[in-house]
Amino acid sequence: MTPQLEYPFNTLPAIGETLPVAPGVHWIRMPLPFALNHINLWLIEDGDGVAIVDTGYGLDTTREAWNTILDGLGKPVTQIIVTHCHPDHLGLAQWLSEKTGADVTMTHGEFLAGHALWHQLPGYNVPAMLAQFRRHGLDEARCQALDGRGNAYKRGVPELPSSFRRLLGGDTLAIGGRGWRVITGFGHSPEHASLYCEAAEVLISGDMLLPRISTNVSVFAATPNDDPLGRFLDSIRAFRQLPETTVVLPSHGSPFRNIGLRVDQLVEHHDARCAELLAACTGPRSAGELLGILFPRELDTHQVMFAMGEAIAHLNHLEHKGAVCRLVGNDGILRFVKNN
Repeated sequence: MTPQLEYPFNTLPAIGETLPVAPGVHWIRMPLPFALNHINLWLIEDGDGVAIVDTGYGLDTTREAWNTILDGLGKPVTQIIVTHCHPDHLGLAQWLSEKTGADVTMTHGEFLAGHALWHQLPGYNVPAMLAQFRRHGLDEARCQALDGRGNAYKRGVPELPSSFRRLLGGDTLAIGGRGWRVITGFGHSPEHASLYCEAAEVLISGDMLLPRISTNVSVFAATPNDDPLGRFLDSIRAFRQLPETTVVLPSHGSPFRNIGLRVDQLVEHHDARCAELLAACTGPRSAGELLGILFPRELDTHQVMFAMGEAIAHLNHLEHKGAVCRLVGNDGILRFVKNN
């Protein structure tokens, strides 16, 4: 029989409600205004209080749901842990911190990246992103559509914490009398923090391991030659060390078991993507020209941003492996061609 992921829960928590998924761990599901229409957040019982893991996108409906949940808890929030800086995770961290009095806890890399995106610092702003996309051959109509969105990050993260408690990979957080080990991962974001509790056999994976979709891996304009896909693959392979009985609590989709199988599936997925691109690079091709190979479906403007970042990431990965080389045409566009 072909191995499959095991999904131990048949029901989803309604907005404003929680669902137990392990002793002392509760699942929350909040809305997102995108094609990917939900995010999972987590509560961990912490003595006489509760710790929050991730906070949701800056929507009034999410604030209302949090108000309902917090009113029903009847206990204080001890800490607010953010896995990474993306708006659906960091979005309401400062609002929750002000509301509950709890500190925000996250890695240094995610704190700084959040501020870089929010304040539109060089290499992390819309003009830099568009310059990178144009250099990689994205058509002008799509670039103009992206430009028209402005700073979309700030809409999802209305305000940012100005201070935080720092997490480091290998740290152990004491929550509810149990240890939660911080596992940092790279490629999806600068210094993503997953949390593993051996006693509860639970991994809060954030976006590093998702059961049904592949995590976005993009190249920032600030680091145009980086290999985030290589970093991501190295990061998820490390999860193979965890027991197969571990319940993985992902940020999107349902909790699942059989962690090693999911890692293998994701590695195979990205290998296949790279193979498709390599086969298409018998002559010089840009990321913009190759976008339809990786994403043959119709993409909205929000999805184009992620798709371009991912196309560049795969081409950079092939270059780092020595499979392709990059050329700059007379038009200034970067193209990649297969090495003989």
